[in-house]
Amino acid sequence: MKLKEDMSPLLLQVFRSVIWVYSVITFLPWYLLSGASGSQARAKRVKARSVSGNPAGPYRAVSNQLKLVSLLHEGVDTLDKVFEYAVVHFPQRDCLGTREVLSEEDEIQPNGKVFKKVILGDYNWLSYEDTFHLSQRFGSGLASLGQKPLCNIAIFCETRAEWIIAAQACFMYNFPLVTLYSTLGGAAIAHGLNETEVTHIITSKDLLQSRLKAILMDVPRLKHIILVDKKPTSWPDLPRGIMVHNMAAVQELGSKPENLIMSRRQPVPSDIAVIMYTSGSTGIPKGVMISHSNIIAGITGMAERIPNLNENDTYIGYLPLAHVLELSAELVSVSHGCRIGYSSPQTLSDQSSKIKKGSKGDTSVLRPTLMAAVPEIMDRIYKNVMTKVEEMSSVQKTLFVLAYNYKMEQLSKGYSTPLCDRLVFRKVRSLLGGNTRMLLSGGAPLSAATQRFMNICFCCPVGQGYGLTETCGAGTISEFSDYSTGRVGAPLVCSEFMLKDWEEGGYFSTDKPNPRGEILIGGPNVTMGYYKNEQKNREDFFVDANGQRWFCTGDIGEFHHDGCLKIIDRKKDLVKLQAGEYVSLGKVEAVLKNCSLIDNICAYANSDESFVIGFVVPNQKQLTVLAEQKGIRGSWEELCNHAEMEKEVLRIITDAAVTGKLERFEIPKKIRLSAEPWTPETGLVTDAFKLKRKELKTHYQDDIERMYGGK
Repeated sequence: MKLKEDMSPLLLQVFRSVIWVYSVITFLPWYLLSGASGSQARAKRVKARSVSGNPAGPYRAVSNQLKLVSLLHEGVDTLDKVFEYAVVHFPQRDCLGTREVLSEEDEIQPNGKVFKKVILGDYNWLSYEDTFHLSQRFGSGLASLGQKPLCNIAIFCETRAEWIIAAQACFMYNFPLVTLYSTLGGAAIAHGLNETEVTHIITSKDLLQSRLKAILMDVPRLKHIILVDKKPTSWPDLPRGIMVHNMAAVQELGSKPENLIMSRRQPVPSDIAVIMYTSGSTGIPKGVMISHSNIIAGITGMAERIPNLNENDTYIGYLPLAHVLELSAELVSVSHGCRIGYSSPQTLSDQSSKIKKGSKGDTSVLRPTLMAAVPEIMDRIYKNVMTKVEEMSSVQKTLFVLAYNYKMEQLSKGYSTPLCDRLVFRKVRSLLGGNTRMLLSGGAPLSAATQRFMNICFCCPVGQGYGLTETCGAGTISEFSDYSTGRVGAPLVCSEFMLKDWEEGGYFSTDKPNPRGEILIGGPNVTMGYYKNEQKNREDFFVDANGQRWFCTGDIGEFHHDGCLKIIDRKKDLVKLQAGEYVSLGKVEAVLKNCSLIDNICAYANSDESFVIGFVVPNQKQLTVLAEQKGIRGSWEELCNHAEMEKEVLRIITDAAVTGKLERFEIPKKIRLSAEPWTPETGLVTDAFKLKRKELKTHYQDDIERMYGGK
């Protein structure tokens, strides 16, 4: 993972000698004053162990061997009480922040495409008390519009302050909240709304126009649409019987004395808080029933892994709130009085696609201390920064590379590098505002190279986590002091883990040096199951003799000697080739995504064939440079369809696969370059950027036949 030090051996030796002298002089005072010995001890200690002594588990955090934790505060056992607790303790603290839009303009690109650019102002903040009153009025208004307790209500909206205001209203008034990704297709949206029998939906003007309007005739029970925008609600061409309101009008209705004094039915811990529809990576989205007690247990476990979490922290919210990672992270923030500033992937940084050149992105203005990210976003940051490093002058590049490799060595020993951080990495760190003290990664495995890059360049630990919608996103998170890579940490204080032997894949709890098997997660954060899907509930959930609820994840893991988990495979990603070799498609993709030429890749294998193939979204800048080197000209589409470019990219991929120590039979033998990136809007990846293998297979069916048929 070291960067190549392209300089004369003599200069390299001089540099290392200077660093050695500096280290010797500063080591002792730094070691004594920084508490490094304590950090090293924490990093090396055993963090979880098997309660039974059996290598199969169950494994629990060392601090909770006798009992799992399920509550943040005594008596605060439903989500409305969690928010009320925060309002009592932090009434005037900033809660939810939204940036003011100063201007919008269309910018014509050299290729003729038009991009919308925005100039944004400062964040405007609602206090905890303000947010509480807005939520209370909105809940009262929904009740006045006929929404009944314990009857489902849907939210189909982008991540923004109004999402959380609406959610808190539903928690207060015991309206189970159905969440749907804003990028789902029409059939999936209609399926979720009809299955949950909703009569009221909360959405935005843009989503009503672009997604909902086309399927309203397919959702006959829907009667009320509430728009979060402060805009007119005149929609003359909607089906008869559907009423459109805006959020402010509903809050005004709810603020009337006769409506506010109406008694509300408060939830109990076992009531459903959320029915969260999955992103549908394996077919039709499933609704996961999450109780109030499930979510509270999950956020209790997550919060314990973030040291010194308090009201002085600022969290930036930009991932989909319909995803369990973002919803849990924001509820963790609210429960501790943090402020949440809202953003989007298009406005996140100064270089983001919607930010006008010369103006500030959201991280530069908000300067968050906490941030969650899916690996896809971190991989993009890594590749963008490394591309800029390649464009530096030879002196700048040499200094960056030497500092990078020096810091990597220090991190591996558990040491920090304050001088390097200040002199070399300050500018890179400013991409995320400069104040980030912890990054939480989830949704998919994070490559070791990207994780180490984030540690080095952003000068903060990456809490790589593992969890699923079915476990409220809670399972494991690596500790603040643990700088190891490729692992997801030890079980949270709310969870316990078992390893189940999988004979077909060759994974057993008796394996040496580490026990391996399918991961089963148990604890109060394990959800109530899938909505109206008893067959799937019987397959994936069970209750043990002690009354503990468990979920069978389908992921394969191994526990290391210190109690930390490593995800090594997935049952559904394992394909048996014609000659009998098993190929883990996820493993192949994880290794090859580190290649700077690749923005995304999907490995594919047919059991009737003897080799793996791949679909590749190449990095446009890198591929264009490669084409120029080979004397190949043409449009972007022509380059991606050029046989010689496919051949060159395959050669580079093969080298990367060998470097990444893939087996011969795991290396793709043929590839197809895709000119179009895979986004949630294309339907080929989920909102968390997980591959939708079924959709990708359908999309590239002709190419599969060509590559396997030799056409």
